[in-house]
Amino acid sequence: MILDCAIIGGGPAGLTAGLYTTRGGLENVTMFEKGMPGGQIMNSSEIENYPGVTGEITGMDLMMPWPEQCQKFGLKHEMVNIVRVTKSNDIFTIHKEDGTTVQAHSVIIGTGSSPRRVGFSGEDEFFGKGVSTCATCDGFFYKGKEVAVIGGGDTALEEALYLAKICSKVYLVHRRDTFRAAPNTVARIKRTENIELVLNSSPDEVYGDAMGVTGLRVKNNDGETRDITVPGVFTFVGNDVNNQTLIQEDGSFLCDMNKAGEVIVDISMRTSVDGLFATGDMRIAAPKQVVSAAGDGAVAALQAISYVDEKLN
Repeated sequence: MILDCAIIGGGPAGLTAGLYTTRGGLENVTMFEKGMPGGQIMNSSEIENYPGVTGEITGMDLMMPWPEQCQKFGLKHEMVNIVRVTKSNDIFTIHKEDGTTVQAHSVIIGTGSSPRRVGFSGEDEFFGKGVSTCATCDGFFYKGKEVAVIGGGDTALEEALYLAKICSKVYLVHRRDTFRAAPNTVARIKRTENIELVLNSSPDEVYGDAMGVTGLRVKNNDGETRDITVPGVFTFVGNDVNNQTLIQEDGSFLCDMNKAGEVIVDISMRTSVDGLFATGDMRIAAPKQVVSAAGDGAVAALQAISYVDEKLN
């Protein structure tokens, strides 16, 4: 049996795509997700910016009902790692890690991206408990408090400016004394009174207790350490796009990508390959928000329905 649509990835984009494709009339749709559906947001301790959701809710609580809703309309979930997607004779082949394959008329891929870890002690232990990679998601929980931001690029500086508006103080930790950011952004950083620059320094350890982070130890280029008492540490050292499933046997990509390894799509989530749609954090210009990823999934699903209907009828 050839699937009407194969969905690779079970985050907000993939789940929404599964909901819309099945409810929209496609009968044979399978979502391939190697772990528990939900995506990166499952690691967030509190969610306050998802429309229609009020009160305190964790990322896990937010995402828990999504798979059940999708499966109500016939979405199938297969817990398996997909190593490659190929296309031949107008049919996609989904290559599983166990060596088996399945074919599909269309593919919606939403494997997301993974925030790059800095590598300091305690980073993994306190991730989601004071260590965050999203100021928009978690910054409000530190309103009126002091936080630390780690990084020296545009994203780190922009997020530091965002946090400075709601936090009493922001320590900006960077391993150099110059920034890899736009000059006007650097200028804004330097004239923002509640941002303290901690330059020529790298994070050495984040520590805390059962309640979460209580402090960050940094080490400068001379080996001297300093303890910064903060309940929140935000790291912005880049993202790695999870694009491995699009890599072909010859090392090329199945569809057009940009230099950062993000999938190039149009406003309808269509890639350069007919019948292949990319969504969420792995696409170009992704806002990296749950609501945006869900919107991508809905758009891609509607396009996939049209594509399959035109192809088969």
